Amino acid sequence: MALQFPALYISHGSPMLALGHTPAREFLESYGRELGKPKAILVASAHFESRIPVLSADAKPEMIYDFGGFPQALFDMKYPAPGSPALASRAAALLGEAGIKAAPVTGRGYDHGAWVPLKLMYPDADVPVVQISVQSGLGAAHHVALGQALAPLREEGVLVMGSGSITHNLGELFRGGREMDAPAPSWVTEFGEWMRGKIEAGAIDDVIAWDRLAPHARKNHPSPEHFLPLPFAMGAGGAGKPGRRVHTSCEYGVLMMDAYAWA
Repeated sequence: MALQFPALYISHGSPMLALGHTPAREFLESYGRELGKPKAILVASAHFESRIPVLSADAKPEMIYDFGGFPQALFDMKYPAPGSPALASRAAALLGEAGIKAAPVTGRGYDHGAWVPLKLMYPDADVPVVQISVQSGLGAAHHVALGQALAPLREEGVLVMGSGSITHNLGELFRGGREMDAPAPSWVTEFGEWMRGKIEAGAIDDVIAWDRLAPHARKNHPSPEHFLPLPFAMGAGGAGKPGRRVHTSCEYGVLMMDAYAWA
C-alpha cells in the first residue's frame, strides 16, 4: 500500500521566499524531509486561475516567472521536476466522476506558487508535479468539492496541496514600505487566529463563509485567489476533519505564512 501523505495548505508569500532566510523558508526545507518523498505532487496554486478546473499535463513543464521587480537570481532559478500527464488525466477523471467538468491542458509551466515552495521542500526536483487551477469566481464551497473529489489520490501516494497565503494584501505591503520583520497589525492577526480556530475545529461551513464571517476578511484578501487553495486542501483532507497548524510566521507585517496539515 502506498504511503498516505497529509493534505497540505502552505503559504508561499513573496517570491523572495526562494532567496531569503526566514522562518517560513526554514520550515519548508525541513518539512519536506519530514514528510518524505511522495510518488507525485498535485498542487493548487493561487497563480493559476481559469474558468473551469484545468490540470497541467506537460511531461516537461517550463518555468513561469510571473513577477517583476525582483533580483535577477530569482529569474535564473530552475525547477526541472517532471510533469505527469497520467496524473493529470487521472485527476480530471476523478473530477468528472464527481460531476465537475475538468480537462488536462498542455503548454502550462510551473508558476512561482508551485516552484518556489517545492524547490524548498523537494530540492532534487525528482518528484512529478501537476498543477490544478483555481476558480476565483466560484467560491470556497466549490474548492472544497474539488479537494474532496481528488482525495483518493492521497491513497495512491500523491501529495495533494494548496499553495496561497493565509493573508495577502499586496496593496498594504507596497504602500507601507514595510520591513521583513515589521509587526503584524491587529487586522492581520485577528484574521489569522480566527482561521486557526475554525481549521482546528474542522468548522468547514464557517471557512466556506469566510468572506462574511471572518474579521477583516476582505482587507486580508482583496481578491480570493490566495485563500481558495485552503478550502481545496480542507476538502482533500476530509471536509469537517480538524486540521493542524504546522507552521506560523509573518513577513512584512501583512503576509502571514501559516501552514496547515490534514492527516
